[in-house]
Amino acid sequence: MDFSLDDDHLALRDAVQRWCEAEHPAQTRGLPPTPERAASLRAGLAGLGLLGLHVAPEHVGLGLGPVEAMLAAQELGRVLDAGAFVPTALMSAALIAEAGSPAQRQRWLPALVDGRLGAALACQEPGARYALQQVRCSARWADGAWRLDGRKALVLGGDDADLLLVVARTAGAEDDAQGLTLFALDAGTPGLQRQAHDTIDGRRAAALVLDGVQAAEDCIVGPLGGALPLVQRAVDRAEAALCAEAAGALDALIQITAEHLRTRRQFGAPLAKFQALQHRVADMAIALEQVKSMACAAALALQADSAAERQRLLSAAKALTAQLARRCALDAIQLHGAMGMTDECVASRYARRLIGIGQWFGDASQHLQRFAAVQAAAPG
Repeated sequence: MDFSLDDDHLALRDAVQRWCEAEHPAQTRGLPPTPERAASLRAGLAGLGLLGLHVAPEHVGLGLGPVEAMLAAQELGRVLDAGAFVPTALMSAALIAEAGSPAQRQRWLPALVDGRLGAALACQEPGARYALQQVRCSARWADGAWRLDGRKALVLGGDDADLLLVVARTAGAEDDAQGLTLFALDAGTPGLQRQAHDTIDGRRAAALVLDGVQAAEDCIVGPLGGALPLVQRAVDRAEAALCAEAAGALDALIQITAEHLRTRRQFGAPLAKFQALQHRVADMAIALEQVKSMACAAALALQADSAAERQRLLSAAKALTAQLARRCALDAIQLHGAMGMTDECVASRYARRLIGIGQWFGDASQHLQRFAAVQAAAPG
């Protein structure tokens, strides 16, 4: 893939950058947003067209691809935006655009694209350890409707989502790849409880409890029993965006750290004069270039024809990004001294976001194992 930027790419990146700088003052970056603030940020993303980035123009989207998503995610990561881009745009809206019926697309996509509706994908469960096929949440047909029972964990953006895309098992054993079905549920559906919480990296998520939730036949998105490939692609898009977000966040953190070393004095000289500290910052700069390359590799992976090749490249990108992001986050805290551990220090929020990115949708260990498994199964 050619990653040289054309005029359209530059225009998109500059527009997102201007919006980010205007909407995210330095002192508030990385703080969990209030509900009112989250709604305002979602409206801003909608105004930029980012909530419909992967939605076709006939549904008022932009119809753009992974390179544009990478550019947007980098700028959002630079200011620690924790808004609706990943859960609503890249996971939910893109999934409905790909697999929804014409009636479902008409019903939900315009509202998702213009920010009137927030959505989240509930695909992880307690104890599953990133295994998307391990689903205990059940859906059984009875009395003319589906009845859903079970739990979901770490639903990114699920705290204030209006529409929840819930993966439930309609057939098969607990860890079968077949038999998973995707249900679109209104957040106010009787029997559906959500427990909102903050995450380590300043995002908002929720745990879901489904107790006798009733869903009509037209709530199913995609094929009955065949949701796993759709969900996997949605998670793949999220992983690629997180790699790009890490590049933006790390770039900003290096700048913050370098400025701290230039202004903080010790033994009558700025900290930046000490060669050992210069070497630490240089190592962080090298890591940044590696993370940027991994973000490009992740975007490339989304266009791979083979699912195995896509997962191999994404796992390589996510594993290295998680390792480098964590190392640089800890280095930045150490270079700031004790103040680097406090919430008031913006560098600590960047560090937490970088560490958090390494955990979402698979940590370094899990992705290394998947990379090795795919590599071993490759022909030749």
